[in-house]
Amino acid sequence: MPILFIFILECIFGFVLYSKIRLDSGGEPLKNSGKVSIIIPARNEEKNLPFILNSLKAQTVQPDEIIVVDDFSSDATVEIAGKYNVKVIHNTELPDNWTGKTWAVWNGFLQSTGDILVFLDADVRLAPRALESLLRTREQSGGVISVVPYHYTEKLYERLSLVFCLLGIFAFTSPFERKNSSKGLYGSCIVATRKDYERINGHNSIRSELLDDLNLGKKFSEAGIHVENYLGCDLVSFRMYPNGIQSEIQGFGKGAVLSTATLCPATVVLIALWVVGLLATGLVTPFLFIFGHPWALPFLGGYIIYTLQIIYFLKCTGRFGWFMPIIHSIPSIFLIFVMLYSAFQVTFLGSVTWKGRQVKVGSQKNK
Repeated sequence: MPILFIFILECIFGFVLYSKIRLDSGGEPLKNSGKVSIIIPARNEEKNLPFILNSLKAQTVQPDEIIVVDDFSSDATVEIAGKYNVKVIHNTELPDNWTGKTWAVWNGFLQSTGDILVFLDADVRLAPRALESLLRTREQSGGVISVVPYHYTEKLYERLSLVFCLLGIFAFTSPFERKNSSKGLYGSCIVATRKDYERINGHNSIRSELLDDLNLGKKFSEAGIHVENYLGCDLVSFRMYPNGIQSEIQGFGKGAVLSTATLCPATVVLIALWVVGLLATGLVTPFLFIFGHPWALPFLGGYIIYTLQIIYFLKCTGRFGWFMPIIHSIPSIFLIFVMLYSAFQVTFLGSVTWKGRQVKVGSQKNK
């Protein structure tokens, strides 16, 4: 059946894109690479901060300093951070041509003293050996590393992001990206030496960029500094959007269209072909059965193959419940909706909404 063969081929593209590049969790002792600074930008993160700060207290290798940069939070972010043995910095007024996150991270860096800089989003959670593994992996890799965290979900709406999760994995672990001169980083967890960060002028060099992580990686790559991305698996995880579906839509929507700009063509093409097969099997199959079309069975075969592949991928990338991979047509519809929403913002509004701010696309000045 040629139709089924096409779906099998598209699934093979998924396996080509997926690389299980894991952090080094071995037992080799760490070299004495100097002081370690953790920098956490936080804007209305009262629900997430206890998780990340408690997990940092439990690390087998303790950082020398933890800096939480409060980005004008209106909740209890500052009060919660103050209960821990961390340095709390209150962000100053956002200047023109900076995004909120780049300004917060840059100010955190200016207050840091570490030789190794670890940038963590507030929604990240670390296993006890995570920091040790991050430092060891960066030592072995050289340059700068980032981690795509294991994606924990709890509520039904969070699980709608299943396809986005997999596409992010493809984009950051694709073998075609390893020699990409514009290779990006995953912003939730980045580890770099102070020397390399200062060499590219850090977040100051991408101050106005909405997709700060991708563009920061590009700066490192262009400076000849090695960039490598890993999967968090059982060491680094996050729960991305616990505050409701609106924040989830805004979060994925702010970069859904723009994020392909730094990917190499081979990665983009194979992702597109994989998505076409996913959408075809997920959305067309029910109608073929309803109308008794002869293609119904091969499309069902493709649907089952995609389902099994998604279950396999999720073993090391995320927890979305047992049911969502089976009904992957639902998160596929969510993907289409968010892509259209993102395209509308970028094309017609010229700005995106994120954490109560309007960020212009292009000039990207904050209102």
